[in-house]
Amino acid sequence: MTTPSAIDAAPHRCAPLSAATQRFGGGARWRPLEYLFWCLPVVAYFLFPGNYLLLSQIAITSLFALSLDLIFGYAGIISLGHAAFFGVGAYTVGLLGVRGVGDPLLGLALAALLAAVLGFLSSFLLLRGSELARLMVTLGVALMLYELANKFSDVTGGVDGIPGIEVKPVLGLFEFDLFGRVGYLYPGLVLYALFWLARRLVHSPFGQSLRGIRMNAERMPALGVPINRRLVAIYTVGAAYAGVAGALLAQTNQFVSLAVLSFENSADLLLILILGGTGRLYGGLIGAIVFIVAKHVLSDINPQYWHFWLGLALVLLVMFARGGILGTAAQWLESRRQRAQQAARAP
Repeated sequence: MTTPSAIDAAPHRCAPLSAATQRFGGGARWRPLEYLFWCLPVVAYFLFPGNYLLLSQIAITSLFALSLDLIFGYAGIISLGHAAFFGVGAYTVGLLGVRGVGDPLLGLALAALLAAVLGFLSSFLLLRGSELARLMVTLGVALMLYELANKFSDVTGGVDGIPGIEVKPVLGLFEFDLFGRVGYLYPGLVLYALFWLARRLVHSPFGQSLRGIRMNAERMPALGVPINRRLVAIYTVGAAYAGVAGALLAQTNQFVSLAVLSFENSADLLLILILGGTGRLYGGLIGAIVFIVAKHVLSDINPQYWHFWLGLALVLLVMFARGGILGTAAQWLESRRQRAQQAARAP
């Protein structure tokens, strides 16, 4: 009979979280480095008062990357069409706004609900094939939604998008201003709240079962884990998170275009997650910060060829830091810890 200890002793297809990674949020307790990380948005609010729009974009992209990390980093479901849920959330807020329903929290709730429904329905298609088939299904769903939004231009605005979205003050008190203060603080607080929920989720027995499925799905049924139900559940949750991210983008920009459903949006998201490191929650957040800041700086330096330098950085990262920024940092800290232990044992 297979026991949990046998699972732990089995060779892992994906390396488990090291002790160094656990110091950055791998354990159930909050670590000092995590508190420091969440102080950074507060510091950025005071240090960069002229860059609230950029900071808001980082917060929204971080939530979008977190949604993909839940299904890819923890459940092993790779997706090239995650922008489908992002776009559903954005268009939900857009269509509500042009009809006078501009309450921000109601928009977030409906966007999460509709994106979750789409994720739940499409998740059953993912269970029928291999990893390549899942990749094609996710891409196909996103492409179909893109063409539907383009075709029914009388509803979605087509290539012109949906401008002039009405967004009421948050909680009836905090109105979106021209300086972007509320446009930054509001997505930042939503990001923190949903990150806290995601952190509780991945450190629960449900989250541990997802890691077991990713590492060795063939052994999990012996422990009584319903694999298909677990995958459907986490895919639905990830879709809801992406829908909220899309809704935040529509509310802060007060505009929705076909770009939210584009393949480029999904591809950039996957690059962001690989850049930061998968299966660590903070990987998507750090990847979003590095990617957007690098994109902003490089486009200012060289508006025509900034893609080249960004692509070169990604190639070097894949060659020399395959675990992403967090994975490489964790391996370095772990090697230092092992060397210190060996030095302590030496005569």
